[in-house]
Amino acid sequence: MPAADGGTGQGDPAPQDPRAARTRARLRRALLDECARRPLSEVGVAALTRTAGVGRATFYVHYADLEALAVDACADVVRDAVDALHAWRGRPDPVSAPPALLAFFSGLTPHAALYRTLLTPGGGGPLGHVLHRDLRARSLAERELAGAADAPLVASAVAAAFAGVLADWLHGLIEAGPDEIAHQVWQLLVALHRSR
Repeated sequence: MPAADGGTGQGDPAPQDPRAARTRARLRRALLDECARRPLSEVGVAALTRTAGVGRATFYVHYADLEALAVDACADVVRDAVDALHAWRGRPDPVSAPPALLAFFSGLTPHAALYRTLLTPGGGGPLGHVLHRDLRARSLAERELAGAADAPLVASAVAAAFAGVLADWLHGLIEAGPDEIAHQVWQLLVALHRSR
C-alpha cells in the first residue's frame, strides 16, 4: 500500500525527488490506460513497464506489486471524495449535496471497473481502507476543531458509511444514478452529524 507521500515506503527515493515522481506518474498513467481496456487481473508488470517506458526493476523500486500501483493510481479518487464531502462552509443544506459531491459521483465512470476491483462491497479492499483512513482523519480533525465531544465516534461512522455506500453503489447493490446517490449519501451523512 502506498505511503502518504505517494511512494510505497519501501526505500524508494526521497518523496520530493522529481525523477521518482515522474516515474510513478508514468506508471500510474500506464496502469489507468491498461485498465481502461482490460481488468487489472489481466495486466502484467512486463507489459505495463514497456508501456510506461521504465524497467521492470524500476517498477519494484516504487511498488511492491500491481495492486499497490493500482491503489496509488486511484488515490486521487480518495482525495476527491474527501474534498467533496468537505467542500461546503457554513450551515450545510440537509437535502442537496454540494456541487463537488455531485461532480465526484459523476466522474467515477471512466475507471469504475478498476475501482470495483480495489473497493469491495461494504467498503473493504485496499482502496476502501485508504478511503476510510483518510476520510476518518479529515472528519475527526474537523469535529475536534469544532469542539465536538463525540468526534471519534462520528468520524468513524461517517467514514464507514461513505466507503460502504460508495462501494455498494459501484458494485450495483444500490440502484441510483450519480446525482441521486450523491444526494442520498449527503442526506445520510448530515443525519449522522446531527444524531449526536
